Amino acid sequence: MKLSMLSIFLLIMGTSSAHLTELRHWEIASRDPDRIYLTFNGDPATSRGVAWRTSIKIETAYAEIAPALGAPGFDLAARRCKAETDVVNLNQVEENTQKTVHFHQVLFTGLQPDTLYAYRVGDGDQRWSEWIQFRTAKQQPAPFSFIYFGDAQNDILSRWSRTVRMAYQTVPDAAFMLHCGDLVDHAHNDNEWSQWFKAGGFLHAQITGIPVLGNHEYVGSFRAQGEKTKSILWNPQFNLPIEKSLPESLHKTCYTVDYQGARIIVLNSNKHQKEQTEWFKAQLERPGAQWLIVAFHHPLFPPAGRVYFDDELRNEWLQLITRYNVDLLLQGHDHSYLRGTLPLIDQIDSFQTLVVTSVSGPKQYPSQTDSAESFSEEGFNEDRRGENGQFFQPISINGDTLTYRCHLADGELYDEVVIRKDFQTGKKTLQSDSYRGEERTFKNTPEYNKANL
Repeated sequence: MKLSMLSIFLLIMGTSSAHLTELRHWEIASRDPDRIYLTFNGDPATSRGVAWRTSIKIETAYAEIAPALGAPGFDLAARRCKAETDVVNLNQVEENTQKTVHFHQVLFTGLQPDTLYAYRVGDGDQRWSEWIQFRTAKQQPAPFSFIYFGDAQNDILSRWSRTVRMAYQTVPDAAFMLHCGDLVDHAHNDNEWSQWFKAGGFLHAQITGIPVLGNHEYVGSFRAQGEKTKSILWNPQFNLPIEKSLPESLHKTCYTVDYQGARIIVLNSNKHQKEQTEWFKAQLERPGAQWLIVAFHHPLFPPAGRVYFDDELRNEWLQLITRYNVDLLLQGHDHSYLRGTLPLIDQIDSFQTLVVTSVSGPKQYPSQTDSAESFSEEGFNEDRRGENGQFFQPISINGDTLTYRCHLADGELYDEVVIRKDFQTGKKTLQSDSYRGEERTFKNTPEYNKANL
C-alpha cells in the first residue's frame, strides 16, 4: 500500500508528538537558556568559555558579564557579547525524540586576574538566565582545590547526582571539576545528557569544568552504519580550546590548562593516540608549571583488568609520564578504585607519579587482583583498592604540597595521601598512612544489583 506524502507527514508528526509528551520539562529545549556550562578556553586568569542550549526559536543569543559587587547595581557595568550559534539536529540519531535545538557559545576575554565576575546568558531581551558568579585565576602560583570524578555514565540523575552534590558540599570553593570520561552511557542520547546537566544543576554553570572524552562519548549512529563517531553534542555544549597542531578529529578533546602553578594536560585515549604523543611531549616540556597533572579516560593499570591500550602506545605514554616527572595521573573507565605509585626511572624504591583510577557513578566492576603482579613488574606499586563505591576526589595544591583525598558519595573519607615536592630537584615524598580504613569489597558492602542500571 502506498502512502501519500501528506499521510507520511501526518504519521511522522503524530509519532513525534506522542514521544514529545513523554519528555519531562527539563529535557525540552525552550526559549529560556539551560545546560549552561563554564569551561577554560584560554588563560584562566583572563578568560572563560560558556555554552548553553535553547530552542530554535532563539536565533540570536548573548552573554553579559560584569565584575561582581555587593551592591545590586553591579550589572550597570556589564558588557555584552554576541554568541556563536550551532544548529544541532538531534533527530539524526534514532533514540532522540527532540528534533533540532540551538547551542550558543561565548568566549569571555580581557578579564582581570583574581576577580569575581557575574555573568548571564540569554536572548538579549526577556529570556535571561540568572546572574552566575565565578572567580578568575591568579596569574602566579597560589593555593587552590579541585574535584576529580571518574565515570558517571549510568542512572545519572537518580544516583550520580548525589555524588556531584556531596562533592560540592565537601569542597564548595573548588576552582574546577574534572570529569574523566564516560559522562553518559550513550554518546548521542539527549536524554542522558539532560540527566547529566540536571544532576549537576547550577554547579556546571558556576564551577568551571574540565571534561575528558571517554569511550561512551563515542558510538556509531544509525546513519553512520556502525562507524564510531564522537557525540554530536560534545562540541556544541563544551566551549573548549582547539589545538590546531592536532587532527581535526581531536579538536576539543586534547587541551591544556595552566592554573596557578599547575598544568593539567587532557588527552584523548579513544582514538588517534599516536598522533597525540608528540603534542603530549611538547606540553610536558613546556616550562612554567610547578605541578604536572595528566588526565585521560582509559587506565594504564586497570583495576578491573580491562586493558585498552596496545603495548607500544601504552609504553610510549608511560615512558613520557615517568621521563617528565608527572606528579598525578587521573583516569576512569574501569568502574573500580585503584591508587598506586610509579617510581623514578631505574629507582624502584623511589616515588614519582601518583596514579589513580576511580568511578563516581553506580556502575561497578570487581577488582582483578591477579593483575597486581604484572603491574609490579613495571614498577607500579599498588596502595589502595576499592569496590562497590561511588567516589569523588578533592585535590588541593598549596606551594610544595599536594593533598589528595578520596570520599564516598555519603561524604565518608576513604583514602588520603600527601605529596611534598622539592621544586629544585623534582624529588617527591609521599605520606600515605594518615588514613587507612578497611578496604571496600563486594563482600563487605551492601549487595549490588546491576539489573537496576
